[in-house]
Order: sequence, then C-alpha cells, then structure tokens
Amino acid sequence: MNRLFGSSGPKPPKATLNSAIANIDTRVSSIDVKLAAINAELTGYQTKLAKMRDGPGKTALKQKALKVLQRRKQYEAQRDQLQSQVWNMEQAQTMQDNLKNTMVTIDALKSTNKALRKEYGKVDIDKIERLQDEMADLLDVGNEIQESLARSYDIPEDVDEAELDAELEALGQEVELEREFGAAEGAIPSFMQDEVPEFIDEAPTAAGKVKEAAG
Repeated sequence: MNRLFGSSGPKPPKATLNSAIANIDTRVSSIDVKLAAINAELTGYQTKLAKMRDGPGKTALKQKALKVLQRRKQYEAQRDQLQSQVWNMEQAQTMQDNLKNTMVTIDALKSTNKALRKEYGKVDIDKIERLQDEMADLLDVGNEIQESLARSYDIPEDVDEAELDAELEALGQEVELEREFGAAEGAIPSFMQDEVPEFIDEAPTAAGKVKEAAG
C-alpha cells in the first residue's frame, strides 16, 4: 500500500550542529588530501622546469603547472570557506550550550524559590516574637530568683565585739554570785530562768526547772 500511494518511509533525524560540524570537518580533510597531492605535483613540475631550457617543451610544461596551481587555489578557497562555516557553527554551538546551562540554572532557582516560599509560609513571625518575649520574661524571673537565693544574711556591721565580750563576762560574774549567795540549794541562775507567763497561776518549782535543763 505504501508503494501504491507513494508514501515515504520514516523521516531521517534532523541534523544537529555537532553532526554538521563533523560533516564539514570530513570535507576539509578530503580537501587537505587533494592539496597535498597537488603540492607534490607542483614540486615535480618545478624540478623539471628548473632543468629544462627555454623552448616549446618548457612552455607546455609551464602551462600544465599553472593549471595545477590554479586548481590548488580553488581548493584552498573551498577549504577556507568550509573552515569559516565550522567556526560559525562552533560559536552557535557554544551559545546554545550556554543557553541550556542558563535555563538549567533558572529552573533550579525557581524550584529553590518555590520551596523557600512554601517553608517560610509555615513560619508565623508574630508567634516567634511572642516566644522571644516570653523567654525574656522567664530569664528575668530566673535572674530575680537567683539574686534572692544568693542574698547574704550578715551580722550588722554596727555590733561591737568589745560590748559582746563585756556582756559575756558580766553573765559569768552573775553566775558566780548566785552560786555563792543563792537563797535555795540548786537555784538556777537568773539568766537561765524563764519569765512566768501571766496565764499561769503558779511558777514551776526549781527542781522542775533543773530537770528540764538537764533533760
């Protein structure tokens, strides 16, 4: 059926810059081979012409050499054109590669930007600020607690040690006097006697006080 209706087969793939550059490089190499052969031929003609005398033979040989030289110039011109085409396509290839790299970079930036927007959208700045304020308040409370616990209870600086020594000595003398002149045996020194509260009818006995002191 394809043959009857003249339908063509699958289309060949489109040429790329790389394939076109490779094709032209092959043609340039072919021209270089031809130029090498022409140069060898011209060298032979020059050698022969240098040995020949002027005359019809030398003139004919010279005409052949001129034709070969003209053909060489044509090949050189073709090679220059092909090399210029290769240069232009290489520049285009470089621009295409740079563009691809730029597009990859742009796509990566877009993806990153989208991800950052999604993540930052979950962050509530007001909550963070309130949390920071609460943390600052808690730190202040903690500092106040530490300062309160670290408060010292020193003896007032206006206490005179000489007065304390005099008072202690006076208490000692009182004890000695009461031992010598006590009215009852086993009496307790006055500084060890407790005052009787108003709600108690009778004062405790001296023996009871001694027992309590001993106990």
